[in-house]
Amino acid sequence: MKAKSLGDVLRQTANRVPDKVAMLLPQNSQFVELTYRDLLEKVRAYAGAIAALGVTRGDRLAILSDNCPEWAFVDWACQTLGVVVVPIYPTLPADQASYIVRDCGAKVVAAGSQEQMLKVECLEGVASHLIRGESSIDQMATEGKSPISVEAWNQGIDAIESEDLATFIYTSGTTGLPKGAMLSHRAIMYVCERASIQFPLYETDTFLAFLPMSHVFERVAGQCLPIYLGATIAYAKSLVSLANDILKVRPTVLLCVPRFLEAFRDKVEDTIAKAPPLRQKLFRLAMAQGLAKQAGKFAPLAGILDKIVGTKLRERMGGRMRFFISGGAALPKHLAEFYIGAGFTVLQGYGLTETTAGTCVNHPDRNKYWTVGESLGMDIKIAEDGEILIKGPALMSGYYNLPEETAQAIDADGWFHSGDIGEFEGTNLKITDRKKDLIVLANGKNVAPQPIESKLTASPYISEAVVFGDNMDHCVALIIPTFDVVRNVLKLPEGTVLSQSPEAKALIKKEIDRINKTLAGFEMVKRHTILDAPFTLEGGELTPTQKVKRKVVREKYAAKIAEMGG
Repeated sequence: MKAKSLGDVLRQTANRVPDKVAMLLPQNSQFVELTYRDLLEKVRAYAGAIAALGVTRGDRLAILSDNCPEWAFVDWACQTLGVVVVPIYPTLPADQASYIVRDCGAKVVAAGSQEQMLKVECLEGVASHLIRGESSIDQMATEGKSPISVEAWNQGIDAIESEDLATFIYTSGTTGLPKGAMLSHRAIMYVCERASIQFPLYETDTFLAFLPMSHVFERVAGQCLPIYLGATIAYAKSLVSLANDILKVRPTVLLCVPRFLEAFRDKVEDTIAKAPPLRQKLFRLAMAQGLAKQAGKFAPLAGILDKIVGTKLRERMGGRMRFFISGGAALPKHLAEFYIGAGFTVLQGYGLTETTAGTCVNHPDRNKYWTVGESLGMDIKIAEDGEILIKGPALMSGYYNLPEETAQAIDADGWFHSGDIGEFEGTNLKITDRKKDLIVLANGKNVAPQPIESKLTASPYISEAVVFGDNMDHCVALIIPTFDVVRNVLKLPEGTVLSQSPEAKALIKKEIDRINKTLAGFEMVKRHTILDAPFTLEGGELTPTQKVKRKVVREKYAAKIAEMGG
């Protein structure tokens, strides 16, 4: 497909496969089909409504809403008008949401609810409109109050150039204020083009959208890519209904983060822990044989055990899943191997907001799950200090209104400095740590915390671990246990405070001692503290993409960390 813009992508696909199902829209307890022909008409109606709000080419429109099909309709309508879309996480508090609206110079905020609208209502010169409901953009579009002719609309699409900006996506960042990465139509289309060339993706695929549409991963690979392919996007009703939505939609491709994969694994493990001993043994044997078969080892019982165990697990994911694409955070080894044992394919990928998400991804025919895969057409090299540098057509145009920060991120030769440390294994890239997260012990030893944290969280009893040690004689860790699993295994009463439980403390210590045996002496976690509440976005310890804000955690628990380092 040779399209000039994302609006042109939608138009070309709709003309090519007009009767194909473009979207599955949640309605009560069912999903309603929307063809590409009808999607194109709906987007034109939305474009008319948005144009009537006084938004014109080059203006910014912010979307502050939970996931819903109307989010996508507004986005696509803007892409046909040349309007720059600025997505804002609906979980952000009012001050952060207002900051982004002011910083990007948004003319209009499309809000998903009255609650979201209240976050930005005090901003002068910014109009707020509901996406759906009474007096909303959806109602204006549905009633056709401000129609735009097909001819005028197509002329508008034709006027958009590939280098024009499609979106600003604000990096959540683990420190400092968010920065608006400016992404062009060309950058997003390039990722879609490379994915369609390098990957076995088809018109017949069904994607299920449940990750935040505000995030670059879901926005590019979950919204733009399926439309580029002519595939189908199903919209999950909510995270609460996700398990049932998967069974109804039966997706073939699912974009996810490791936390989602971990949650499914935990449910399976919890069910198996309560099963009779024979069933537990069959399950463990089936997983071991599945893993051995995938590795090309002798696995004579793999076939029959897969029919008994693996098939049932795959049915819980709809029975048609071709592969999961995991991004947003590192995929732990134990998690990848669980899914391999169950007969699933999990493909780890890598990218940043600044590189339009799709920089690397594993191929299903040569999946090295411990790596983030092969380049999707971008140039990648490793700097002398180990930092991953990236250059190519999917690179951002820069940070909005931040020339100095842009110059710091992209050097004079056009290489983007990712802040990640990595190495190549053949043509596959491996991420080994974050450059800024490296710990320097008092003895001068450099310690990469991420591999240690990954080993710790591989324990079924440890949900989260953050390792510190700067200017200390040894590494220390804050541990958040997997509360329900620990209580169930130890048969502790509901509500038991684990940090005060001798049994829980002994269990966690035993796990850390076991893991320490796999580490170098200077990497070992010599002291740890159990926390009694998980990290949350509201508490400030997590970014909207569920990454731990190490700086915030360090500051919040400074006294506990200092006590362990003494």
